[in-house]
Amino acid sequence: MAVTTKLTWNEERSFQKLLGNVSLRLLYKSSVHGENTVEMQNRCRCQGPTVTVIYHSNNIFGIFMLGHSSEKSESFIEPNAFFFFSLQKNETMEMKTVVLNSTVTISYKTLIFNISSYDKRYLVLNFSKKCIDIAKVLEEELRVTCDLRSTHLECEVFRVAGIKDEGGYINRITRATQHRNRLLADVRAYSPYADLVSEIRILLLGPVGSGKSSFFNSVKSIFQGHLTRQAIVGSDVTSITEQYRIYSIKDGKNGQSLPFMLCDSMGLDEREGVGLCVDDIPHLLKGCVPDRYEFSPQKPITPKHPTFITSPSLKDRIHCVAYVFDINSVDNLSSKMMAKLKQIQKEVINCGVAQVALLTKVNNCNEVLQDNFLKMNKTMISQSQIQKINKFLGIPLSRILVVENYASEREMDPLKDILILSALKQMFRAVDDFLEDFLLE
Repeated sequence: MAVTTKLTWNEERSFQKLLGNVSLRLLYKSSVHGENTVEMQNRCRCQGPTVTVIYHSNNIFGIFMLGHSSEKSESFIEPNAFFFFSLQKNETMEMKTVVLNSTVTISYKTLIFNISSYDKRYLVLNFSKKCIDIAKVLEEELRVTCDLRSTHLECEVFRVAGIKDEGGYINRITRATQHRNRLLADVRAYSPYADLVSEIRILLLGPVGSGKSSFFNSVKSIFQGHLTRQAIVGSDVTSITEQYRIYSIKDGKNGQSLPFMLCDSMGLDEREGVGLCVDDIPHLLKGCVPDRYEFSPQKPITPKHPTFITSPSLKDRIHCVAYVFDINSVDNLSSKMMAKLKQIQKEVINCGVAQVALLTKVNNCNEVLQDNFLKMNKTMISQSQIQKINKFLGIPLSRILVVENYASEREMDPLKDILILSALKQMFRAVDDFLEDFLLE
């Protein structure tokens, strides 16, 4: 009879994505092969990189080991070869990782992961008592709640095949995940300047098909923990978006709304009487256009419209405009489109609203960021598309943001998340500058 894993298909896909689309082969299952580390060692010895998975009622804990399992049933150390992760068994399937140098101590009935060079335990798997202990520091890093000596349900060990670039890839992807989680915490903790408004509004403007709606979907996916498609997207020559939408973002399915909104608009078209009407722009910026307003390319909204907001407050206004461009189409912008964009920018400047540029559909997000994930690399900054936007709109390089939206993917990618979250942080900084000027005025 074949031995099968407790992992669901989605859980297994999450692990494979974390490790670089590898394949997993089950080597050991405690309920089948015996609840002792001797049998575990016998089955996993010299199998190469492995993942040990511990099932708990609310979470799944995992320990990835890059090197071979030891020939001996003794303590051993592999610097930078371990990382811990957890998968919350809820609707978001959210995965957390932390890289920690660790020593493993093995006895007949226990598996103990210690902090390197210290006698401090991270995680203890005790087969005889069928329980796990997890250190507070690891619990906080993985954002899990686990009672001391919690009962575990099962332990499995998998051989990991197909690790690309071995240590280099694992090191980069785990550091990327850590940096992504720090950015996520920063965005969650954001508060608009001087608490002048509770939520800021970012207006997405750009040519048809530039990725405005996809950017909103990508941002929402990050905070939902899974891919979502709330805003309709498409590749038609005319704008798919016909309504003005003011989207709030919730932190999790039933979480609180985050302190920013993304306002999605009809796409711009170089032809007159097609796409977003330029005469709608001042009303959008001033907060006079209500959510779900139906755009009319040939008839802009007026104060006589029944839903027109006649006395908008600061919270109703647009606080930042993000000009959204397909990075692959920037060099082919027509003179008519550029003229329309300059006309729109004049209105934005007259209203004193903050501005950024957002370039979507970058081919490979791996090549955009430096190794520390803090800045774009010099090769990316020098690309003609970025230089063209810098000269054409006069937007500083620091506020020309590059992202790769989620399109046809099935799983989340920490590198994509880094670009998207970094773009949001720069938008927040631009808004704070706007609010500070507003307060001084």
